[in-house]
Amino acid sequence: MIGSVEDAEDLLQEVFLQAHRKLSGFRGDSALGTWLYRLTMNHCLDHLRARQVRMNRVTESLDEDGAEEPTAPAPVVALAISRLDLERAIDMLPDGARAAFLLHDVEGFEHREIAQILGISEGTSKSQVHKARKKLRAILRQ
Repeated sequence: MIGSVEDAEDLLQEVFLQAHRKLSGFRGDSALGTWLYRLTMNHCLDHLRARQVRMNRVTESLDEDGAEEPTAPAPVVALAISRLDLERAIDMLPDGARAAFLLHDVEGFEHREIAQILGISEGTSKSQVHKARKKLRAILRQ
């Protein structure tokens, strides 16, 4: 979800510290694993949002300077989709769609569980997974 093993390891350490600090606030309304998973997802989403804000600032500053956007060479169309291509495509998804997609299609959670984990409705979970699949198809066709 984070896209970098090093960043993921750093976030994992932060989540363990946060879990240790907040364990006294665990009410037992859900399973401990669900609570830890939600804590981890929130921390990852916060990290991704902060990264997006930083990227927007950098992009805005480039736009202000009148710098030209670099162009990449035309991609060579591959016959099969590699795992790396798929991971890059998943990284391009919006945060909410990526989280719902990973939880449903990769981790195997049901939509009601995803709704509880992400704090959204079940319908929103279904919609986010649908949007993620549609966007992935479009990205991978390119």
